[in-house]
Amino acid sequence: MPGAWPDLAPGVTDSTPASTVPSPRDPVVVDVWSDIACPWCFIGKRKFEAAVERFEGAVTVEYHSFELSPDTPVDFEGDEIDFLSKHKGMPADQVQGMLDNVAGIAAEVGLAYDFDALKHTNTVKAHQLLHFAKARGRQLDMKERLLSAYFEEGRHVGRVEDLADLAAEIGLDRDEVVAALESDAHLADVRDDQRQAQAYGISGVPFFVLEGKYGISGAQASETFLGALQQVVAERSAAAAAPAVGVDR
Repeated sequence: MPGAWPDLAPGVTDSTPASTVPSPRDPVVVDVWSDIACPWCFIGKRKFEAAVERFEGAVTVEYHSFELSPDTPVDFEGDEIDFLSKHKGMPADQVQGMLDNVAGIAAEVGLAYDFDALKHTNTVKAHQLLHFAKARGRQLDMKERLLSAYFEEGRHVGRVEDLADLAAEIGLDRDEVVAALESDAHLADVRDDQRQAQAYGISGVPFFVLEGKYGISGAQASETFLGALQQVVAERSAAAAAPAVGVDR
């Protein structure tokens, strides 16, 4: 879990004109880069949500695509230990210990990870589904469903038919989902997210960008997220109280 607020997100600058600076009461805009196959992303999501519950203000969240292992086959033959042993070159017993540790941390935030049932897969179609859901105002629901299905239920999140089933479970039109995924209707959106991540210098996830200014890397403590949200509002309040340049009082 590298990095911490208030590091400025690499490549991100504050170019908002003074006349368009949000008021302290406006929602704090948070953009999150993450992957479905990222255990820390689900943990970080829960820690961020805990901060939002304590934050005395509104927050707007949008998720963006990041593929940790884009070369992974849709139907990987083997379990999570097999994958990580090959991908990271670690002994199986060391991988098992690492997974046990992650599962323990997940349990602390109310998540029941089941690495034995997990079906490792390519996540590009899942990211396309998130963009499909975003266009229909259901991205947050879809993100939660995908993460829970992958880490807690052993569901497959790489195949079109399985993804369509999960989408239907939150009320999206299954036939429309199948058509969109089979035609790669939102693949360009996924690639746009990935290019933006490169522009920001994001090399790992989860990565949270607040107001296009502050970057928080990793599944940080909820207090870190809360402090960042409060700092954004404090800066807005200070900007609103400051006299406008060139205006006599």
